[in-house]
Amino acid sequence: MKKLFLAAFIFIGVMSMQKASAQINISINIGSQPAWGPVGYDHVSYYYLPDINCYYDVSRSEYIYLNGRRWVYGRALPGRYSNYNIYNSYKVIVNRQTPYRTNSVDIRSYAKYKGHHSQPMIRDSRDQKYYQNKGNKYHKDMQRNQGHDNGKGHDNGRGHDNGRGHGNGRG
Repeated sequence: MKKLFLAAFIFIGVMSMQKASAQINISINIGSQPAWGPVGYDHVSYYYLPDINCYYDVSRSEYIYLNGRRWVYGRALPGRYSNYNIYNSYKVIVNRQTPYRTNSVDIRSYAKYKGHHSQPMIRDSRDQKYYQNKGNKYHKDMQRNQGHDNGKGHDNGRGHDNGRGHGNGRG
């Protein structure tokens, strides 16, 4: 009876550890989201780009666009989108598999976002959770100034202002 009780206890313990492990493994991919991605999302599978009716696959770092009647993957957008500014366009977060298979739904649902240019992006965010994203300009400033700036904005000893608005060392 003791062995049966012990076996049941171990089984329950292992099962609860697996359940706890499953709960801990929440998918967060902030660091792999591109700098032009919108802020506010801990996980993004795809971005839909309504201005050009394309997608971006975050896990593969590739665009998905129509080539004739077929959806194709590419590291860069084709030449026909050379005037498209990814930093100045609206992105819709899509967290479903192969969203291009239901593209007509996205076209209808997100047409109202065509031409919108006011979406805050990771590159410009001061939220510390985005500092791990190497495209974040504040992350770059922190890396560059780490150990070199005391935050007071005085002369840097080379006759140039350190960007904080105080003297240039010439008196």
